Amino acid sequence: MGDVEESLSIGEMAARTGVSVHTLRYYERVGLLTGVPRTAGGRRVYGTKQLASIKFISRLRETGMPIAQVLTYAELVRADDDTRQRRLEILIDHHQSVLMAINEQRRHLDAIQAKIDLYREALRTDG
Repeated sequence: MGDVEESLSIGEMAARTGVSVHTLRYYERVGLLTGVPRTAGGRRVYGTKQLASIKFISRLRETGMPIAQVLTYAELVRADDDTRQRRLEILIDHHQSVLMAINEQRRHLDAIQAKIDLYREALRTDG
């Protein structure tokens, strides 16, 4: 049994991905999402390929990759296999940025936890 191709309207795609209809149209307008087929009536019909692309774009955006960098990455993906090294470099750089952000959040969380511990200790000794 092969892969079954999805056939989703823009509203269904928005619901499946958590990306607004407005954002899906924007992604198409700026060139992040290309090759979205349309019905005879001009309505977008998203398939499995677009679903996977939107999910990955969302991951990049949600982890702080600027839209311009996501667009560069998407253009390289569409170019050809000769761009694999550059795509790898972009993802490695972003991976490092995400790790740094996680570490910073952990430091903030540790500071908050230390303050919680102080309050709990103070309440135990006062109470």
